[in-house]
Amino acid sequence: MKRDDEAEALQRAYYAQTAAAYDEAHVHEDDGHNQALDHVLSVIRTLGATSALDVGAGTGRTIKRLMDEGGLARVAGVEPVAELVARGHAKGVPKDALQVGDGRSLPFADASFDVVIETGVLHHVKEPRVVVREMMRVARKAVFLSDSNRFGQGRLGARLAKLGLYQARLWPLANLVKTRGKGYLYSEGDGISYSYSVFDDLPALEAWADRVYTVPVGPQSATPPALAAWTGALLSAPQVLVCALRKG
Repeated sequence: MKRDDEAEALQRAYYAQTAAAYDEAHVHEDDGHNQALDHVLSVIRTLGATSALDVGAGTGRTIKRLMDEGGLARVAGVEPVAELVARGHAKGVPKDALQVGDGRSLPFADASFDVVIETGVLHHVKEPRVVVREMMRVARKAVFLSDSNRFGQGRLGARLAKLGLYQARLWPLANLVKTRGKGYLYSEGDGISYSYSVFDDLPALEAWADRVYTVPVGPQSATPPALAAWTGALLSAPQVLVCALRKG
């Protein structure tokens, strides 16, 4: 088995085995993704959106909030792990709103939804740009990414080092050394995770959208005020919401 296939199988097995306790471990009212959803819901209202898709929906936390608070005529979500989908259905998410599906190949036509969102998915994917490209393909008005930012994680010296290595195009090599050649880390709390920053995908989103902006969510890393003012969320926010808006 190839290493990539091995990592994917390990990740699916992790979520299948932990599906019954998924919400208790990963969903909290005060977490960064709920903060991101607060902002997304406010933007959705200004866009006049009528439909939304959640990519990597887990047990349907985002779907439920979009249904309850979004004022949308159509809400759907895809999740690759069947056990998480079943858990979502058991908790009351309609079966036609949450289905098994892969963000790397979304089963929808171009421009099928006004809004497409992911929360905490991309740092579990080896090639997140493939997922982001699919999200842009099926979106008409907005794409939202609420996810990790490697440059805002760790002590200040480590954050600066990661940014320097990335700008020198040496981060992939440094990450391989850090992960002992695997390219990913594994933890009991999060399964497989890759080194990811939402800022990696800003160029693609800026080419697709008319306006792109970032919102730091969740706890912030201690950063000297002058540096924080200069770099914004890049060096101070471990988790960031990216909002890419397009004229309909």
